[in-house]
Amino acid sequence: MVIATSVVRGSEQGQSHGGIYLVDLETGEANQVFDWNTCEIDFTGRGADRGLRGIAFAGDDIYIAASDEIFVFDTDFKIKRSFRNNYLKHCHEIFIDGHLLYLTSTGYNSVLTFDIGQEYFNWGLVLAPGPNGLRVRTFDPQKEGPAPQADLHLNSVYKDDNGLFIAGMKIPTLIHFTGREVKTLGRLPIGTHNVQPYGEGLMFNDTAADKVRFVSDSDHLAFSVPRYPEDTIINRFDDTTKVARQAFGRGLCPINDHLIAAGSSPSTISVHDIRGDRSLRDGQTIKTVNFSMDIRNAIHGLEIWPF
Repeated sequence: MVIATSVVRGSEQGQSHGGIYLVDLETGEANQVFDWNTCEIDFTGRGADRGLRGIAFAGDDIYIAASDEIFVFDTDFKIKRSFRNNYLKHCHEIFIDGHLLYLTSTGYNSVLTFDIGQEYFNWGLVLAPGPNGLRVRTFDPQKEGPAPQADLHLNSVYKDDNGLFIAGMKIPTLIHFTGREVKTLGRLPIGTHNVQPYGEGLMFNDTAADKVRFVSDSDHLAFSVPRYPEDTIINRFDDTTKVARQAFGRGLCPINDHLIAAGSSPSTISVHDIRGDRSLRDGQTIKTVNFSMDIRNAIHGLEIWPF
């Protein structure tokens, strides 16, 4: 069982803008447990404020990101509380390490931390292009922070004992912040989402190329994002922003040591097996679950359901 969030790209006022789903990957059954529909949505640009994104868990609480607000749900998907910050905008992925929730603030080229116990935003890190590569500075999100800027499109974050790791759609490397300095690790294609460690390497959505990839020092596997016959697609002509498309890969999580689940539009979750033929640099897609053919409905967040 996985939990998935969605963004309805190009939706209009009064329509659903996404939701939360529980999807049984064995039976293919999908149950929408929450519908996101609010009049307080900014309708300018791409996905913008629409829909729900990153997912993380702390005890029995489910943290789910909207564009500029973090919602805390119980396991029955009732909203318990929510939190905003002036420097949280167009949030994508989130990650919990200990008592801290890390959030990508795409609209500010930043990563914020939220203290789960004290319930306040206590730290921020802003990235900016410099003459010798990326430079960083920290800030207090309760006080004065950076100006709005989204040219890096930061969308992925995770934390371990070695530091903070950040990736963005317009950054060709993985960024490693040790707490003292910023480093670049390896190379990533332009157009990535959901960069995260997996086994001895990294997995990510190569969204621009319609691929899911696993890369390590010895392997490079690519899985094609599913596509459907055009005459089976719903609402192909209803997207006034013209950003909704099929095979838009977003949402990624490990299932075990060789299976990964990946999301895409329209409303599809695929299960990939990295035990492929290395000589062909190709893995095997063993299952695909689709629960809507609406071209505008794109999976964004994806995690194993732990309850």
